[in-house]
This record gives sequence, C-alpha cells and structure tokens, in this order.
Amino acid sequence: MVKEIKSSAIIEQQAVVISPSGEMEEEPLSLEYRVGSGDVLAISIPGITGLSFVKGEKKLLQRFRVSRTGKINLPVVGFTKVAGHTIDEIEERLCETFSPYIRKPAVSIEVIEFKSQTLYLLGKFNQPGVYYLERPISLVQCIAMGAGLQDSANLRGARLIRKNKIVPVDIYNLLHNNDARQNIHLMGDDIIYLPGSERQNVFIFGAVKKEGPISMINGRLSLIQALSVVGIGGESGTYDSQHFRIIRSHSPTRGELMVVDLGKIMSGNALPLSLQDGDIIYVPRSGIGNWNQALKEILPTLQTFSARLQPFVQLKYLMEED
Repeated sequence: MVKEIKSSAIIEQQAVVISPSGEMEEEPLSLEYRVGSGDVLAISIPGITGLSFVKGEKKLLQRFRVSRTGKINLPVVGFTKVAGHTIDEIEERLCETFSPYIRKPAVSIEVIEFKSQTLYLLGKFNQPGVYYLERPISLVQCIAMGAGLQDSANLRGARLIRKNKIVPVDIYNLLHNNDARQNIHLMGDDIIYLPGSERQNVFIFGAVKKEGPISMINGRLSLIQALSVVGIGGESGTYDSQHFRIIRSHSPTRGELMVVDLGKIMSGNALPLSLQDGDIIYVPRSGIGNWNQALKEILPTLQTFSARLQPFVQLKYLMEED
C-alpha cells in the first residue's frame, strides 16, 4: 500500500509587513544644497574680498572653509554662521551684513569643495567607499554613484542606517519590482550596507543543546539537518515537536511567521522543510500558545544576536519600542 505524502509541515503561516516610517516618507526641504562644516566657499564681494592667488591664467576667488561650528571668518565682520543655509540664503545674509560698509554690496558665492554631507556605501557595491553629497539624491541615484551592485549582493539583507537606526526601506523591492515608494531621498551621514550572499546562516534557539547560528552549505539546509547539528531537546530532552516557530525574512520590510509540525516530517507525512538565509527557528520546550507568547520567550535571546540578524527582524521585533 502506498502511503499518502502531504506536501507541507507548515500548519500556520502569517505574512508581516512593516509600514514606512516618518523618516522614510520625509522629503528634503528643497533640492538646493545646504552648506555645512568642512565645505569650502569661494566668495566675491567687491571692495571686501579679492583674488587669493592666480593659478596659470585663471583667477581664483578667495576661499573660506566652514568651521566645525558652521562659521566662516570674513574680512571686516569676522565670524559669520552659514551652515544649514543655501547659497542664495547666504548671499542674501552677507548683503545685509556688509550693507553698513558698502553701498549695495554685490555678493557672489560658489561651493568649491563639498565636504559636509557624507554618504557611506559599504559592502557589495562595485565602487564602495565614502562619498560627499552635492545635492539631495535618491536611493537609485546613490546606487548609481557606487557604480551599481556586485552579483553577489544580498538585497534581502540590504539596509539603510540613519542616525544609528535601520530605516524600513526595501532595496530588493525597489530594484526587482520597481516599487517607487522605496526610492527615498538620502541624507548626510546615511549608511547603505549591502551584505554578500557568500555566508548564509540560520539561527536556532530554545530546546536545543547549542543555540546560535548554523551555516548553510551552498545556500542549502533543511530543518532536519539544522536540528541534527544543534542537538534537539536540550538538557531535559523534552520539546514540543508540533509547534516549531520560524521567523522568515523576505526583505527589510517583509517577512512571515510560521508554525511547523516537525512530527509530520519525521513520520513521513510531509516533505522536508528547506530553510532560507536568516531564518530564526525556535524549538519550544512545551506548548506556548500564540505568537505573542512565543515572541516574549524568544526576544531576550534575539537581543544577544541582534547585530547578526536580518534587518526585518531588527526593525519589527528589536527596535519597534525605541
């Protein structure tokens, strides 16, 4: 007699989507560049500033570097704050500042060196490194600035870090599904990190002898294989085989929660379950009810490995209450 094989050991599946944050929806105040500390300005004020030197046959205007306090040291009036303002705004301010000394002052300013708004492109860009923004740019323009992505870039694990926090932006969805909502404008000091797909892991916690990451071989690993590595049952040897919990990340903003019946796989009533990079498997010691109760048990352990987890998990479960 041929035994019927059921297709899946997944007995519960729940999609989870992270909504855009206020930072993601935020647009730049204007498309004009705002001067900051480290920038170098060439300033022409007839009767006040002159030519600093001549290079070949080209006459160069006197240059002023913006200090850490956001000021430049001008003749006659001394230190003047310029950081945070556009060129037009600075020209207007200097016209007012010098009006007591010059009749109808004519001020002309140009940014010679853009050094205040840093953008860090890390990981699997074709040209990773430190860049300086000359104007507000979008995420797609940023990728072009880094000369595109390497073939080994893991977009599902890509992350935008702003002010030491991960921003819920989905680079995978932007590039593969043309989701224009993800094409946000970047800010100075933003970090874009693109991990590689060479090193892939899953994480197993709960009733096992060895909690932590398990390496995937050539991107492949089944649930049974992973459990054989960590030793199921832990010290007591007891666990709930019917309600394994898996948190799966599809992108920084999309994932799913799954409940898996290991007993169905072990008895041959379901096919082996293939794991994916970043999966978090929780082996319960006993019945733990719904997902809210399960997450309450898992979270303390996740905090220990937070830096190594997928951005979806960090955003949804480790940073939501900040």
